[in-house]
Amino acid sequence: MRAGLLLAALMAALALAGCGKKGAPSPPGPAGQITYPRSYPTH
Repeated sequence: MRAGLLLAALMAALALAGCGKKGAPSPPGPAGQITYPRSYPTH
């Protein structure tokens, strides 16, 4: 019983560990040098 509770707490902590970044993802670097997204070549 106690091992199951400890395992559940550990799994919850690990699942929430990846949620630390706030806000929408943004590409690295200056805004003038971001090359993606861009149109796919048709040739």
